[in-house]
Amino acid sequence: MSEKSGNAKKPTWVIDKERARRAAAAETVWLFGLHAVRDALANPVRQKLRLVVTQNALARLGDLHGMEPEITDPRIFDKAVGLAAESVHQGAALEVKPLKWGSLSEVALREAPGETRPLLVALDRVTDPHNVGAILRSAEVFGARAVIAPHRHSAPETGALAKTASGALERQPYLRVPNLAEALTQLKNMGFILVGLDGTGTESLPDLMSDLSGRAVCLVMGAEGPGMRELTMKTCDHVARIPFAADFGSLNVSNAAAVALYAAGRA
Repeated sequence: MSEKSGNAKKPTWVIDKERARRAAAAETVWLFGLHAVRDALANPVRQKLRLVVTQNALARLGDLHGMEPEITDPRIFDKAVGLAAESVHQGAALEVKPLKWGSLSEVALREAPGETRPLLVALDRVTDPHNVGAILRSAEVFGARAVIAPHRHSAPETGALAKTASGALERQPYLRVPNLAEALTQLKNMGFILVGLDGTGTESLPDLMSDLSGRAVCLVMGAEGPGMRELTMKTCDHVARIPFAADFGSLNVSNAAAVALYAAGRA
């Protein structure tokens, strides 16, 4: 039977789902920079395909964990791996498959090392890979179980994200879900209290965290400027603000996430 005749008997949504699955299976990512590449090489669950390095970077990488390097001239490095000219690659790039972290329930209910309470971060339309990378780094430092974001309108796993995360991408679950509102509702059903962070919040974050001492919390944050979508904010159990010393105080989303994670972990 031809593929055409086979597809003719399938509903359109089934065909679209199969195409998306095939595209996801074929997707690869170039990680770059010595730190990001070194940590990815050391990650046993990371699927590694190609390692391209300069001679100088090879000497600095250390253990290649069985990977056979392709050594290239630094003058043609960007073209050899198809990186943007502004990528700070330090002469090292690794082609990999995106990490698979499991289902929402598997990730949310998995205890994190050193955690003081079950803690998650959910990001609504945070698309800057540098912000997401920094948030992943803070999430790992402060013992969050995962960072969750919608599959659309979020930063995908990229070399820029991995470099900013400074190795955290290999250890800190970053789970992109089909529908953020539905995922937040599922987290509620698992016992998580949803705390949205917004300048309009009527509750102080440190005070609220003290009131919720020991409770499982998901910190929900929106993009700089537009903030959380209306539905996301309505789904939250509380909307809190980070108190500032001056009326004009503000933080970008990655700095706000670090402060919020610290406050949640201390309470």
